[in-house]
Amino acid sequence: MLAGLALPACVPSPTRRSARLAPGRTRLVPVQVSEDRLIRTVAGLRPYRPSGFRVEAESMGEKLVIHNYGHGGAGITLSWGTAEMAVEHALAQPHRQAAVLGCGAVGLATARLLQDRGFKVRIYARDLPPNTTSNIAGALWSPVSVASWARRESPFAQKLARASRFAHRYFQSMVGERYGIRWLPLYLLNENPGAGVPWTWQLAPELYHAARLQPEEHPFPRAGAWRAYAMMIEPDPYLRALLQDFRVAGGEVIVRELPDRAAVLALPEPVVINCTGLGAKALFGDEELVPVKGQLAFLVPQPDVDYMYVAGEFYMFPRRDGILLGGTHEGNTWSTEPDPAATERILIAHGQLALGMR
Repeated sequence: MLAGLALPACVPSPTRRSARLAPGRTRLVPVQVSEDRLIRTVAGLRPYRPSGFRVEAESMGEKLVIHNYGHGGAGITLSWGTAEMAVEHALAQPHRQAAVLGCGAVGLATARLLQDRGFKVRIYARDLPPNTTSNIAGALWSPVSVASWARRESPFAQKLARASRFAHRYFQSMVGERYGIRWLPLYLLNENPGAGVPWTWQLAPELYHAARLQPEEHPFPRAGAWRAYAMMIEPDPYLRALLQDFRVAGGEVIVRELPDRAAVLALPEPVVINCTGLGAKALFGDEELVPVKGQLAFLVPQPDVDYMYVAGEFYMFPRRDGILLGGTHEGNTWSTEPDPAATERILIAHGQLALGMR
């Protein structure tokens, strides 16, 4: 499968690689990339809207429907921020009973904030963790693939900055073993030494404190590099803990599919928060919403890897359930079947980067 790269069984040992580092250079253990360390591949669909996420209220008969979806590749990242915006709409009306549609990261965050504001909440969902789209996410805290680059100077940019700030602070309060959240150094790598940080970072630069590195300050085979410190969220323990919190606070979960808008309007709750992600395309007729397929490959866990990197479309996060290697961005495809050719590209790209580390 990896003949084009001719990877050995593993990359050279961390000890031998670290010994070649120049004085003062950051010492990082390379990921051991090889096909025999591959333990699983998964693919999921990001709910992307070029104009950005949608958080707004809409009257439908006697119900108030509050939309909270379309986060692209930043559903977990922005979940608490857009949940806060959705809850503000809910607080503006007199009822305190709400239905939340969806039990992924956005739905659970919205449900928990509603509970904290005194609402009685019921979640309706077809799938529960660990079988949600959120469970497949890479879940680095970073607002990526949220909207078109053209939106960077639009009013949406201010909404994104606000959601980022709220969510970032909220996640800080959850760092620890129970929610599977920890801080790690993150390296943004680029072939262009003059490349800057993502435009979504520039909206709230105080959240990242990114520092540009000179070639002698990092071990990667790239001309350009930035280092920041970011939270990594492991979806399985995180979502499991949130669902438990919701139930402990008196929340009820109904596992059922809502096939159409009539089924939604037939729910007993006067307020409905739509956190259905891609489901909103059919359920509420959002034609702007498109799926963007992302594929991940997991290698055997490597506890000595204590950093993350993003190099173009490829990224690496060291999780307890394995070394996560991404990724792909395939627009307008609804298939969630992993593509062997994509897996090969992912392994080759990460293998070459690991082999080139100094």
